[in-house]
Amino acid sequence: MTAARSLRLSASHTLAGLIVAAHLCAAAAAALALPGWPGGLLAAAFAALGLASAWSRALLRSRSSARVLRLGRGRAEVELASGDSLQVEGGHVSRFLVTLAARHPRRRLLVTADMLDRDSFRTLRIWALWGKLPGVAGKQLAA
Repeated sequence: MTAARSLRLSASHTLAGLIVAAHLCAAAAAALALPGWPGGLLAAAFAALGLASAWSRALLRSRSSARVLRLGRGRAEVELASGDSLQVEGGHVSRFLVTLAARHPRRRLLVTADMLDRDSFRTLRIWALWGKLPGVAGKQLAA
């Protein structure tokens, strides 16, 4: 694929905090619902899962973490930390996040606004909605 635009992702400490907080809430609920050591064990498992999820998905520290998005006309690929790449397509787009879907293996990538600079995140949102990179018409350039 000829890369028209490459976007390097950075870690999102906000997303990491939200992931850990959600898992700690689940841990507290499990500890309250199951008394004794089973509830404590389940709570510890939820907390560990939250830390592992934040490490790989928000802080981008694992080998399966996304590092670079390459956007082209109607196509995009994500380069992982391991060097592998996945073809992705646009999904949900909002002011604060964009989801991208990979078909093989089936996986969703969540990109938050603080993982990219403002212009790059705007470019990603436009690409995810329209499958095109923002540009200027030739007549506008000549003026």
